[in-house]
Amino acid sequence: MAKKIKRKMIHKELRNIGSIARFFTAKVSHKRYLRIRKAQVKIFKGKNLSKKYLNYEEIYVNNVRVCIYKPMVEVDNAIGFLWFHGGGYLNGMPEAESKYFEKIILETNCIIFAPDYTKSLDKPYPQALHEAYDVLKYIKDNASKYNININQLFIGGLSAGGGLTAALSLYARDKGEVAIAFQMPLYPMLDDRMITESSKDNDGPIWNSKANRFAWKMLLGDLEEAPIYAAPARAKDYSNLPPTLTFVGGIDLFRDETTNYINNLKQAGIYTNYKIFEGCFHGFEALAPWKKISKEAYQFMIDGVLYARDNFFKEQPK
Repeated sequence: MAKKIKRKMIHKELRNIGSIARFFTAKVSHKRYLRIRKAQVKIFKGKNLSKKYLNYEEIYVNNVRVCIYKPMVEVDNAIGFLWFHGGGYLNGMPEAESKYFEKIILETNCIIFAPDYTKSLDKPYPQALHEAYDVLKYIKDNASKYNININQLFIGGLSAGGGLTAALSLYARDKGEVAIAFQMPLYPMLDDRMITESSKDNDGPIWNSKANRFAWKMLLGDLEEAPIYAAPARAKDYSNLPPTLTFVGGIDLFRDETTNYINNLKQAGIYTNYKIFEGCFHGFEALAPWKKISKEAYQFMIDGVLYARDNFFKEQPK
């Protein structure tokens, strides 16, 4: 794959919107991401964009705000689904991804817990990871309160949220206190080294190599080398990780590291379900959900969650 993403390389349904997105997302700076976060807070914080379809509440777990999305009609034996939003660890909010929650909850019996985890511009690794683990433990400890099947704790997220998903799976496995039945790290941010071909000099829309390099610098802070719980691609042992579903765009800079991650899971005997959407850039389905190719990606995700609901269970440690 050529390093520079030319217009003709973009899926024909996404070329126009990709060109616009590339123009508005090309610049990278500390101040820019702070401005984006400020705007997101003003637009989204505390708002249920799916209020016609989902119940919404907020709680705090160790001072971390957690948005909870539930079906309008209470269900028994629900899946407890912990979701991490994207944004390069720099910005983003749970509420901005409520349309994902709507699609998942209306098709399954999930209750989604979405923490507004600390961003790297405020505090670098391991702050977000520790907060993620605290919320995971909260779901386990309060499963009966929410009518959750304690043996069906799922985790997932987009981009940086996908990276945090993969990191939490490693962390929880090694801690041995909470069992995760299924993970869905969508086009995840996994490798700070940026050594894969697709991550080199990738100037694609939404998220490019320059932005990715800056995001890793902010996340890792003063660390000389990223631990596996920050950059899961550095892990050597992939055994006993949860069954995994993911997808990625064919011109996404995360394409190769996602493929490598899936291959490592397969070699360790882990169930995987993986699809590459050719010609699609980072976050294409979020930017243009009305496009046919985006609908295919959403359906792939929903079908995977439905399969996991019916097939994946993991008993909690005694």
